Amino acid sequence: MSSPEEGSKRPVPRLQRGRGLACGVVKPTVESGLPALPPAAGSGPSKEVPMQRHVTVINRPEKRLTIPPRFQKELQVHLSRSSSVDLNDNLNTSVPETHSVPSGSSAPHFSEVQSHIKEILSRYSNGIWLSKMPQVYQQMYQEELSTAVLRQLEYWPHVCTVEKVCTGDHMDGLLYPAKRIPPLAKSGIEQGKASQNVTSSKVDPLLKPSMETTSGSLSSDFKQKVVNILLKYSSGLWANALPKLYQDTYQLKFPEGVLNNLELLSDVCTVDHISDNPKKAILYAKPQGHIDENLNVSEKVQMRDAVKATAEQQYEESKEQYPESMTVPPLIIPVEGSLSVLVVELNNTNEVIIRYVGKDYSSAQERMEDEMKEYYSQNPSVSLVQSVSVGQLVAVHVEEDAWLRAQITSVEDNRIKVCYVDYGFSEVIEKNCVYKLGKQFYSLPFQAAKCKLAGLEFFCDDPVLVKTVESQTCSKIFAVEILEKSDIPLLVLYDTSGEDDININATCRKALYDKSLELHLQADAIYKNVRVTSVSSDGSLYCQVPSKGLSRLSEMLQKLEDYFHYKTSEFNVSLPFCGKICLFPYKGKWARVEITIVHSSRALDVQFMDTGTVASVKVSELREIPSQFLREVIAIPPQAIKCCLADLPLNTGMWTPDAVLWLRDTVLNCPDFSMKVAKLDGSKGTAHIYLFTPENFPDVDRSINRQIINADLWKHQKDVFLSVTPGGISSTKVTSETVSAPELGGAGPEKSFPDSVKPALERSGAVPTPDMPPPLPLSKLGEPMDVYISVACHPGHFVVQPWQELHNLEVLMEEMMLYYSMAEERPANIEKNKLYAAKVENKWYRVIIKGILTNGLLSVYELDYGKHELVSMKKVQPLMDAFRKLPFQAIIAQLAGVKSQQWSEEASVVFRNRVEKKPLVALIQAVNESTNSWDRKIVTYLVDTSLPDTDIWIHDFVSQDLVEFSKVN
Repeated sequence: MSSPEEGSKRPVPRLQRGRGLACGVVKPTVESGLPALPPAAGSGPSKEVPMQRHVTVINRPEKRLTIPPRFQKELQVHLSRSSSVDLNDNLNTSVPETHSVPSGSSAPHFSEVQSHIKEILSRYSNGIWLSKMPQVYQQMYQEELSTAVLRQLEYWPHVCTVEKVCTGDHMDGLLYPAKRIPPLAKSGIEQGKASQNVTSSKVDPLLKPSMETTSGSLSSDFKQKVVNILLKYSSGLWANALPKLYQDTYQLKFPEGVLNNLELLSDVCTVDHISDNPKKAILYAKPQGHIDENLNVSEKVQMRDAVKATAEQQYEESKEQYPESMTVPPLIIPVEGSLSVLVVELNNTNEVIIRYVGKDYSSAQERMEDEMKEYYSQNPSVSLVQSVSVGQLVAVHVEEDAWLRAQITSVEDNRIKVCYVDYGFSEVIEKNCVYKLGKQFYSLPFQAAKCKLAGLEFFCDDPVLVKTVESQTCSKIFAVEILEKSDIPLLVLYDTSGEDDININATCRKALYDKSLELHLQADAIYKNVRVTSVSSDGSLYCQVPSKGLSRLSEMLQKLEDYFHYKTSEFNVSLPFCGKICLFPYKGKWARVEITIVHSSRALDVQFMDTGTVASVKVSELREIPSQFLREVIAIPPQAIKCCLADLPLNTGMWTPDAVLWLRDTVLNCPDFSMKVAKLDGSKGTAHIYLFTPENFPDVDRSINRQIINADLWKHQKDVFLSVTPGGISSTKVTSETVSAPELGGAGPEKSFPDSVKPALERSGAVPTPDMPPPLPLSKLGEPMDVYISVACHPGHFVVQPWQELHNLEVLMEEMMLYYSMAEERPANIEKNKLYAAKVENKWYRVIIKGILTNGLLSVYELDYGKHELVSMKKVQPLMDAFRKLPFQAIIAQLAGVKSQQWSEEASVVFRNRVEKKPLVALIQAVNESTNSWDRKIVTYLVDTSLPDTDIWIHDFVSQDLVEFSKVN
């Protein structure tokens, strides 16, 4: 632990380590590559359901990819034509498994990963198991270490030394810092070389003349005697104890210099170095079979070293003469959130050719191609490829002096078919355009990769779908969401170029709709037997119109009901993602829903495709559509038609609660309306309609539209006025202590979802009560407590949450979201300083009312997160008793060890960046109790224990920052 300043705090015990981060899911990496390439890094199915978060408008990747000007013509020609080349044939050829490692700027993220691995090994200088490396890497850097990197470690001698170890039936390995001989024995040729290296590097120069000793100079009889001793110490023997034991046992002098070079014994025992002191080691006996084999090998070492040296020299010479025998490293997919790809082409939706966009990908490729142009222009002696073979990597000279990497896929006389490995498509060229590829151009992984589009796998070869995806995606850049790790990753593409993010997978799926079942409304047309299925808070509504599609849907859902009678558990949804279509039980039948938001692995938002209703549901209630019904279910277009009432003021904005309530009560309880279409708004997909009850049709003056206009329902509460005080601070006018929130009807038809969707509170008939949860227990003064900093204003005011309770809080938030989404909204008698549930964005929080404003807004304090928010009165509901059991999780805190003061903006920002949204350790020094648990305040030290060897005391940094700011000022 780093020692704190003297007198700044009390001594405390060393803080515990190994805790993970509090929130945030590590974004899965994607592994992708053409089958012609080595398997991409980190392949393997994901073992948990990830939270899906596609790139939003706020965090968009840059929509720019510079294709070298010299190759734009070829790319555009290729994309514009209907290629007769079978790309999959070209990409399914194989190349040797790769072991070479990229270096320099051409290797995406390798330098960073290698640096991290070196840092880890510097802390584990005595070695670390290969199987433990991903866990340690994750804890230190909050990133996944892909399995492809683990496979490449043995080919990174400048980074680490790998010693493979067989433990029973399991093969593992030990990692050591680079340029260090591992303690476990090497066999054969490597053994002699290890001994020589250790002798020359580790022994004191003054001792070298008397220690020109090799493993071969130690007799087999001596080694056997050492083994006999070690076999008596199965738990290991300290090396410095060996000489005396040897002399006492055999009455012989222990050979001089062996302790300074223990690797001389490594062919008969395992040497576990504890420190850099060569004598500070533990010796373990090896299995007898291994010993017997190595006792006979020493006399062959020098000869084998010579053979190996000759072989290595010949190999290096062959690489110079035949660079095509070299291999290319695998493409490791970036893990940052704003990942973008360029779609090149596709033959089906399960094999879409893409290129990753970014500094270490498309930009690195451009740099390499510039280097190729310079290299081949300055080296005219580079020869053409004389002998060509399938699978061979070559450099192809295209027009305008451009050079590209390619792989030969077929040969016919003087014409060669090549696949451009960085662009993903093929071309037939003349043999005189193909040159040997310089070895320096093997370091960058092939940039063309494959992916599958999620939700379209079953229809991957459908010609209409493929044509639609091709027209929507080819030669365009998209943000991607990675769902599943595999050699061909599963992706969702998003177009973020407009105001709203567009799910490309879901958009292209519409091409599968049966055109004969689509209902196209006509302006001025009249439709009868219309049913209103949902009314939104902005007055828009969804209607069902009798049609062929609606009849087909009823038949299809009945088939599903019969099929699912005994088999529902077999079709649980394992991988939910935005845009996925599933089945959900609704009013005793199955309904089609589309996932719109994935909140967590347990809860998500869906929209009912045929009623328009939006609801939060549990993942466990969703069901996959059985494959035999999938095409028929997907082919039926959504039966909910979005409408709005014509002639209503367009500047109404959000409707008043009274207006929404009146409309819901009027239209949702009547199964039979007539509808006249006034106009169609194609840009918004909305029909402007007149709605009539049967007895009032077709009198427009008695339509629902005119009735709601004539009703006195549009008087909003007066807007709040801000007055400026002499000090320049805005103040808001607040109403009385109590106000009644209007009761709103449901957002859709009568709710009859399964009990399992609703929390236990509704099944038990729970009603709101004034009960308070118990106070949150705190650790004893001076004892460490794991916390998460949810809000940090400045060192004098921040909010901590107990780490151990975060899971319980997550469960509570999901239950509240599910309950209030499904339950009918109840009237709430709003009072200051009372507890309620409030909806902020898409989640429900436990809050206390701090103020009631005259514009219908409430000032609330989130009791579990410590944030202040303004919410509409319509979004506040009574807090049910079942949600009052967990103690409020937000604890107001002040930093100990610093003097209380008026904190500057600079100091506040630096403090916030250092602690907010991070897991830390708190050592509470004082507790200021209060009548209300949420007003309780603690004074605490904060310690960052994320580093393996150093504890960072936050108040020390704050003090240093204050000194720096005072100097600047």
